[in-house]
Amino acid sequence: MRKRATVAAVASALTLSVFVVPGAAQADESVGDTEITKVVVNGGSNIVLGTTNPKTFTIAVTATDNSGIKEDYTFPVLWHGPGQKMPDDPYGLVTPDDVSGDCVAHSTTTTTCTFTLTMDPQIDPQDNTTAGTWKVRASASGNDWDFVSKDVAATVKVRRYAKLTVNASPEPVKKGKTLSVTGKLTRASWETYKYAGYTGQPVKLQFRKKGTNTYTTVKTVTTGTGGALKTTVKAATDGYWRWSFAGTSTTGTATADYVDAQ
Repeated sequence: MRKRATVAAVASALTLSVFVVPGAAQADESVGDTEITKVVVNGGSNIVLGTTNPKTFTIAVTATDNSGIKEDYTFPVLWHGPGQKMPDDPYGLVTPDDVSGDCVAHSTTTTTCTFTLTMDPQIDPQDNTTAGTWKVRASASGNDWDFVSKDVAATVKVRRYAKLTVNASPEPVKKGKTLSVTGKLTRASWETYKYAGYTGQPVKLQFRKKGTNTYTTVKTVTTGTGGALKTTVKAATDGYWRWSFAGTSTTGTATADYVDAQ
């Protein structure tokens, strides 16, 4: 793996071209046989943001041309488009921390360039309406100056971080006795930079028998006011209880381990 040369002017031009008209999608462009064959964001995983800590991830762009790929001109940006607060502003744009991506030539025609990007939850999302699908605009050029630019070369889910708490009484609970399990589901707000209750969401109460590694869902409880959870179960055997939230298109998964039944 080697570091490619930086062409700052080209990178800046590509970045600005994403939002020539704020929030408007740009048309794909291509000349010749240059192709972007693969774009992988964050290793194929969702990007989950809390309220304070920036998230660092990668975008890997694979391109091919019969003359080979001009590494200096391969470049991605992550973008969303306008939100509700400032619909006319060209926000929701995340560029590489260093436009000098790490490029690997797989053959005389195909190269993958990997870039590191950072999303700050207090800057980049702008508001909660941008949770969900973000897009990658990517460009590449061949050594013969053929080129391609794709407005949506890939997509990725950018989700709000979720938290679960769990409590039980009585604790410890004896086998055969009734256990009251409570908890709370909250998620990050990119507007207040605090965690707020997530109401109306299905959360699974799961049990793992002592000596095993697998949790089984016993029942599903819907979160109430402020994300509150409450239910009762019978502690039939030794093991462990937990809450498990599968997440949504805008919010990450969460678990709260565990209550010990003896």
